[in-house]
Amino acid sequence: MNAIVALCHFCELHGPRTLFCTEVLHAPLPQGAGSGDSPGQGEQAEEEEGGIQMSSRIHSHSPADGASAEASSPGPKKSDMCEGCRSLAVGHPGYISHDKETSIKYVSHQHPNHPQLFSIVRQACVRSLSCEVCPGREGPIFFGDEQHGFVFSHTFFIKDSLARGFQRWYSIIAIMMDRIYLINSWPFLLGKIRGIIDELQGKALKVFEAEQFGCPQRAQRMNTAFTPFLHQRNGNAARSLTSLTSDDNLWACLHTSFAWLLKACGSRLTEKLLEGAPTEDTLVQMEKLADLEEESESWDNAEAEEEKTLVFPEGAEGQEQIKCPTDLSSLSDCGSWQPRKLPVFKSLRHMRQVLGAPSFRMLAWHVLMGNQVIWKSRDIDLVQSAFEVLRTMLPVGCVRIIPYSNQYEEAYRCNFLGLSPQVQIPHHVLSSVGPTILNKIEAALTNQNLSVDVVDQCLVCLKEEWMNKVKVLFKFTKVDSRPKEDTQKLLSILGASEEDNVKLLKFWMTGLSKTYKSHLMSTVRSPTASESRN
Repeated sequence: MNAIVALCHFCELHGPRTLFCTEVLHAPLPQGAGSGDSPGQGEQAEEEEGGIQMSSRIHSHSPADGASAEASSPGPKKSDMCEGCRSLAVGHPGYISHDKETSIKYVSHQHPNHPQLFSIVRQACVRSLSCEVCPGREGPIFFGDEQHGFVFSHTFFIKDSLARGFQRWYSIIAIMMDRIYLINSWPFLLGKIRGIIDELQGKALKVFEAEQFGCPQRAQRMNTAFTPFLHQRNGNAARSLTSLTSDDNLWACLHTSFAWLLKACGSRLTEKLLEGAPTEDTLVQMEKLADLEEESESWDNAEAEEEKTLVFPEGAEGQEQIKCPTDLSSLSDCGSWQPRKLPVFKSLRHMRQVLGAPSFRMLAWHVLMGNQVIWKSRDIDLVQSAFEVLRTMLPVGCVRIIPYSNQYEEAYRCNFLGLSPQVQIPHHVLSSVGPTILNKIEAALTNQNLSVDVVDQCLVCLKEEWMNKVKVLFKFTKVDSRPKEDTQKLLSILGASEEDNVKLLKFWMTGLSKTYKSHLMSTVRSPTASESRN
């Protein structure tokens, strides 16, 4: 992930300052990060942790090297820094982590070596500790722009017995240029950065309580005559974070945490290249996800309104004033259901081997035609595994599953229904030669030269082939309103004139996405479309 994670501090003497930052380097290390690193000049300790090779390089610098490094560094001058503004000692080269899998280096130091990056981090630091803060000055916030990057900032307080108000203000910021990626990473970053903050605050609290127990500052300040606060502290205006937490390995630990955060956040979201337009299954899945988000928001708003109205008047104990909440289990989206345990049926081929060719063909015919498939069993996992495999033969929009029920559900509610053996169901006896796609599916399943992955890809191609026929038939009949004779000619051209094929196309038509349907209708209503038809 191309980002920078930094720890910032608001110094009472110098204002917002960057204490420690970790960046990702895909190119060779900059001169200041690894210069002078040879076996004769210093010691190098390396160990592997979580797939990342950890390297802590500490080597000596001559006075001339230190002077040149300070002169060329884009950071603040030494005279403008106090103990609270400094993390690594003068001459410390920082920390480096090598990712063997990707050949990426994670480098930590007080300031970025590149002047442009230093300016971006500096501006984000100032904004995170001045104007871009949450109510209460503690919590996460998002800000930024295209020019200076986008920032996830989490401000927090650290206890300090010698500070004004007995606490100091810090922030951890994550900066990147990709706004969408950063927003999508918000829940992950919030949880992990919150964990780092809790650990820092816990260490500082122990030190604070020990210092207060030995020498309570509150009583001492109240008993002391008024003098300017800066003169009262006798040089203790700024304390380093290592002093506040009593952890000498603090910066090494922060480097490990920041490096892991960058690696893990970059690994959890990946981009997938799609060739051509998105499939109908993809569009339907996106629409279902949008509907679920809207439903979740509406339920949240309803719960918030209900909490506001639940005010009991005095003397109303024992009176029933609210209704029982609706059973949320009946509101679950059947299409997004996933099995909980390891599947009993591994693939369609495996199911065909278990059921036998004749039984599987009859089952597959009912699935493809949209007839309700009822599976009665005491083993819930068996039923769920069977439905998870059978649903791969249908477009996503045609799948409606009730995994397991103690009563029969009508066919309009679901085309896959799991029941306990005691439930009485209607008897459906159908027979047919089956649609053309069923013959092709069986041919792929019986071909032992094809692997399971190849068979899965064959299913995807077959579904796309017949969904394209469905689109043509939908536009021809529903949008253009052609007569029956023309429809029969079209079905013959599509190779779907048989009765079973026609039934399949009509059933699969219910699985078309709303996006496709609305696009066709808007195209028909446009003036240019009407002129072209005339």
